Amino acid sequence: MTTHAPQVAQSVTLPTSLDEAVAALSAMPAAVPVAGGTDLMASVNKGQLRPAGLVGLGKINEIRGWQYQDGHALLGAGLTHARMGRPDFAALIPALAAAARAAGPPTIRNAGTLGGNIATAAPTGDSLPVLAALEADLIVAGPGGARREVPVSHLLAGMERLRGGELIGYVRIPLLHAPQVYLKATGRTGPGRALASVALVLDPARRGVRCAVGAVAPMPLRPLEAERWVASLIECAAAGARAPGPPPALGAFAPPACIPDQAPDGTPQELPPAVQQLRRTVSVLARRALGRALG
Repeated sequence: MTTHAPQVAQSVTLPTSLDEAVAALSAMPAAVPVAGGTDLMASVNKGQLRPAGLVGLGKINEIRGWQYQDGHALLGAGLTHARMGRPDFAALIPALAAAARAAGPPTIRNAGTLGGNIATAAPTGDSLPVLAALEADLIVAGPGGARREVPVSHLLAGMERLRGGELIGYVRIPLLHAPQVYLKATGRTGPGRALASVALVLDPARRGVRCAVGAVAPMPLRPLEAERWVASLIECAAAGARAPGPPPALGAFAPPACIPDQAPDGTPQELPPAVQQLRRTVSVLARRALGRALG
C-alpha cells in the first residue's frame, strides 16, 4: 500500500498590497490566491487541486478592515469570520455578523475570510444569502490599478466572472439601520454545514423586505413575489389600513418559490420525502426570521 502526498506549489508569493497581488497573479496565471485556505487546502489535501503557485493574501492589511463610504460599509475581502462576529461589527451589519458566527468552529472562523467565502461560492456558504439579501456589490481589483464594481448576485449566478489577474478587494454593503436576521438549519447539534438558511433584511428607505434562501440551490434564491407581498402587508399595517390578505406569513410563500412542486410545464409533481422536509425547513426558517425582524 502506498500513499501519495499532495504536490507542493512550486512558488509562493506574499504581496503586501492588493495591486502587488494582482501583479503576481497576472505574471503567473496558473497561481491560486489563498487567504484563510479553509476550502482551498481541503481540496489540495483531497487531491482535487494541484496549484502551480500560491499568492498569499494574509499580509495585505488594506483588505483586513472596513470603512464607511456614502452610506455604505466597504468591507475588506480579508475580514475573517471571527472578526465579523464581534459586537462592534454586529452593530453595523447584524445579519452578516450572525452568519459569521455560524460559519463553523473557532478554527474555521479564525482563518476563513469574507472574500474566500464569495470566491469559493459553495452553496452552503453562510455569508452568501446575507450578501444577496443586502444586494451587496464587489469591488474587483484588476491589472494596472483597475477597479470595477460587480453585484455579488451576478458573480454567484455566473453572469459575471473574475477575469485573469483579478481579485475581490472589497464588498460594498448599504447600511440600512433596520432589523436584519440570519437563521440556518444543520443536520447536527452545534456548528455545521447548512441544510437550509434564510437571510432577511428590512429596507425602510425603499419600504421593502428582502429575503434570500441559501443551501437549497447552487446560489442563494430570492422569492421576489413573496418579498413584495410581505412588504405590502407591512406598509398597510403601518398605515393602519386593512391588510389585503392574512397576516404576514413568509413561511408559506418562500418554499414554493425556491423549491417548486410543479414541473416546468406547470403540471403538479410529487416531491420526494426529503425534498418535502427541506421545504418545511425553509418555511420554518422564513417564518421565524420574519417574526424576529418584526418583533
